[in-house]
Amino acid sequence: MKTITRTIWLLSLVSLFTDVSSEMLYPVIPIYLKSINFSIFLIGILEGLAEATAGISKGYFGKMSDNTGERLPFVRLGYSLSALSKPMMALFTFPAWIFSARSLDRLGKGIRTGARDAMLSDEATPQTKGKVFGFHRGMDTLGAVIGPAVALLFLHLYPGKYRMLFYIAFVPGVVSILFTFFVKDKRTEPKASKIKTHFLDFIKYWKTSPAEYRKLVTGLLLFALFNSSDMFLILKIKANGFSDTDAIGVYIFYNLVYAAFSFPLGKLGDRIGLKKVFILGLAVFAIVYLGMGVGNNLYLFFVLFFIYGIYAAATDGISKAWISNITDKSDTATAIGTYTGFQSICTLVASSLAGFVWYAFGATTLFLSTGVFTLVLIAYFVVAVRKTI
Repeated sequence: MKTITRTIWLLSLVSLFTDVSSEMLYPVIPIYLKSINFSIFLIGILEGLAEATAGISKGYFGKMSDNTGERLPFVRLGYSLSALSKPMMALFTFPAWIFSARSLDRLGKGIRTGARDAMLSDEATPQTKGKVFGFHRGMDTLGAVIGPAVALLFLHLYPGKYRMLFYIAFVPGVVSILFTFFVKDKRTEPKASKIKTHFLDFIKYWKTSPAEYRKLVTGLLLFALFNSSDMFLILKIKANGFSDTDAIGVYIFYNLVYAAFSFPLGKLGDRIGLKKVFILGLAVFAIVYLGMGVGNNLYLFFVLFFIYGIYAAATDGISKAWISNITDKSDTATAIGTYTGFQSICTLVASSLAGFVWYAFGATTLFLSTGVFTLVLIAYFVVAVRKTI
C-alpha cells in the first residue's frame, strides 16, 4: 500500500501554501499594528481573542464534522476564510475591523483542523500514522521557512511597505484553496440523521472518550500549560543584544530543521513506537529551555534552535498520530479538535504566565523552570500513559 497517497500530497500542499501566506506575515503583524497606533496592550488583547476563537472553534467544528460525516467542506471553508483575512488586515485600520480580520483567520484554522486531520488519519493505517502526520507537518513547516524569507526579501527591497505584503500574502492563500478542489472526500456515515451540534458538545466527548485518550491528553495539556509562545525564545535572543535579522534568521533556521526532521521522526515513531519518539522530543525540549536559561552566545542559540526543531518534529505530528490510534475512527475529528482546542487555550495561559514570570523574576527563571517542569512531565508519560502503536 502506498503510504503517501494523492490526498495526503494535496492536503500537504494546501498546508504548505497556507503557511507561506501566514508566516510571511508572522514577524510583520506586530510591527504593522504598532505602525497603525495599536498599543502593546491592544495587540495582546487582539492575539488573545484570536487564539481563544481558534481554540473553542476547533472542538466545535471537529464534532460537527464527525456528526455530519463531512470532511472536505470544512477544510475548504477553513482555508478560504484564512486566505480572505490577509488582505482584510490592510484595507482599513480601525480596531474593530482589525479584530474581525484577525479573528476570521483564527476561525478558519478552527474550522479546518479537526476535519483535515481526520482526512489524514483516514488515509493511513495504525502502522503508518507517524509517517503520514510527519510528512504533512514537514510540508506545512516548509511554508514557515519560505514565508518569512519572502517577507525579509520584500522588506529589504521595499522598507515599510507592510500593507503591500498583506496583499501579496493573499496569493499563496488562493493557491492553497485551488488545491482543495483536487481533493476527493471519502465521506463517512453521519452518526445520526439531522443531528444538531451544540457549541460545547465537544466537551461532553471527554466523558465518553477512551481512558487512554484522557490520560494522554491530560499530559499533553499539562505540557501546553508551560510551553509558552516561541516568541519568548526570539525575545531571549533580542534581550542578548542581537539584531532583528539575527532573530528572524534563527527562527527560519528552526523551521527548516523542523520541516526536515518531521517525516524521518514520523517513520521512526512507526518503527519503535510513537510514545518513545514523543518522550525523546520532550527531553530535547527540556535541554533547549535549560540551555536558553544560561546561554548568551549566538552560536549556542543556533545549536539550541537546531535541536528545538527536532523537538517540534518529534511531538507535533506524533501527538496527533497517537491520538488517532487510540480513538474510534468516527470520532477522529472530535478527538483531535477537542485536544487542539484546549491546547490553544492552555498556550494562551502559558504565554500570559510566561510574560509575568519574565517580568517579575527574569528570563533565566522562566527558561530554567520550564525545563525542570518538562523533566517532571516526562515521568508522567513514562508511568501513566500506556505504550501504543
